[in-house]
Amino acid sequence: MNVYEFHQGSLPLLISIPHAGTFVPEPIAQRFTLAGSRLADTDWHVDKLYEFARELGASILKANYSRYVVDLNRSPDSASLYEGSPTSPVCPTLTFLDEPIYLPGREVTATEVEARVDQYWQPYHQCLVAELKAMRQRHGYALLWDAHSIASEVPSLFIGVLPEFNFGTRDDASCPRAVADQLLDLVTSDGKFGAVLNGRFKGGYITLKYGRPSEGVYAVQLELSRRVYMDEAAGTGWNPQRAESAAELISALLMRYLKSRVS
Repeated sequence: MNVYEFHQGSLPLLISIPHAGTFVPEPIAQRFTLAGSRLADTDWHVDKLYEFARELGASILKANYSRYVVDLNRSPDSASLYEGSPTSPVCPTLTFLDEPIYLPGREVTATEVEARVDQYWQPYHQCLVAELKAMRQRHGYALLWDAHSIASEVPSLFIGVLPEFNFGTRDDASCPRAVADQLLDLVTSDGKFGAVLNGRFKGGYITLKYGRPSEGVYAVQLELSRRVYMDEAAGTGWNPQRAESAAELISALLMRYLKSRVS
């Protein structure tokens, strides 16, 4: 199993999908609890949702391994993403519902964490870095879009129901506020969906690490509530009608993102 799948596009736009992978090597899977084996925190079907972006000309980088093997949107040394607020480590030990991922006595060791970072984390980020560099060389700039989704309600992470579209720019550090405001306006203009910028989800490690506007690289994270394109009550069910509508709006967002950078 390859660590990632990469599609080369023609635009200065790279879509990163770090959490849609579901593969877990058998020696690791045998150590999972029932809760861990459900892979409940997967960004279900996000790669399928963004399949349209190939035709737009975007490059797409998608992880194949589960975030329970290694979380590509965390620092390799498990440093906290937000000052004063703990975040899950690069090799998670608990689900979002605070359930143990590993059976007692079979937890991941420090040596194993280091090995997983080398085997799974590094290749993904090496590809990401190489493509952003190539885009800057070809176009003079690069736009990174980190694509995620999450359950609409996760009491351990936030109170109440999450807005449908949650944009993160690390409090404007990874992308100019004027650009992000255009994305917000596009979502909320017809009143169908709610949107927030730098709310509960300000962007993870990928946004933090690679968003460098002064160097010609913008980065935006979109944390999409699953109800936008799934039947949440049915577990991991894909809803074709909702997904089609969501893909159309996300396509418009990506095109606005591209135009705002060059305008």
